[in-house]
Amino acid sequence: MSQYKEIALNGLWKQNTGVVQLLGLCPTLAVTTSAVNGMSLGIATAVVMACANGAVSPVRKLVPDEIRVPVFILVIAALVTIIDLTIHGFAEPLHKVLGIFIPLIVVNCIVLARVESFAAKNDPLPSMFDGLMMGLGLTAVLTILGGMREVVGKGTLFSGLDLALGPQFKQYVITVIPDYHGFLLAVLPPGAFLGLACLVAYRNWAEMRNTQPQANLSLQPDH
Repeated sequence: MSQYKEIALNGLWKQNTGVVQLLGLCPTLAVTTSAVNGMSLGIATAVVMACANGAVSPVRKLVPDEIRVPVFILVIAALVTIIDLTIHGFAEPLHKVLGIFIPLIVVNCIVLARVESFAAKNDPLPSMFDGLMMGLGLTAVLTILGGMREVVGKGTLFSGLDLALGPQFKQYVITVIPDYHGFLLAVLPPGAFLGLACLVAYRNWAEMRNTQPQANLSLQPDH
C-alpha cells in the first residue's frame, strides 16, 4: 500500500505534470477557457494514460529497444482513436469544442513520458495506477485553471456542461458574478499564462510552507 500511496502523492502533488513538470502546455493553455473543457480533456488524457501504461507494461520485455518508442506511440494512438470516436459519438458538441486537441493526446509528452519512465519498468497494476494518478493530477490543474479563467472572463462556472452531459444539465451552470460583462484577457492566451503562473506560484509556496517547519525542527539542538 505504501507504493500506491507514493504513486498517488507523486501524481497529484510532488510530480504534478501541470504545475511541476510543466508538460503538455499546449492543451493546458489552449483548452482551459472553461472548467468543463479542462476537465473533459483531462479525463480523456487520464484514461489514455492509464490504459497505455497498462497495455505497455505486460509487453515491456518483449519489445526490442530499437522499436520501443514507435510501438509505444502506436499503442497510444490506438487508445486515443477509441477515446476520440467515443466522445464524437456520445458528446458531439463537446468534441467540436475540444477539436484537434483530442487527437493531439497521441503526441502529448506526458503520456509518452510515463509510458517510457514508469510502465516500461514496472508491473501492470502499479503502471495503470501511475498513469491514472498522473492523469488526474493534470485533470485537477486543467479544471482549476479553466474555472479561474471562466469566472474572471465570463462570471460563470461550469458553462458548457450541457455539451458534455446533455441539455438537461444546462441548469447546473453557476452564475458567480451576476450582470458581469466579462474580462476578455482572461479567456485569451495571455490569461492562460497568467493563471498557470498563479497556480505554479501557489504550489511552490505551499511546498515551501510544508517543508519549512521540518527544516526548523531539524535545526533544533537535542536535549
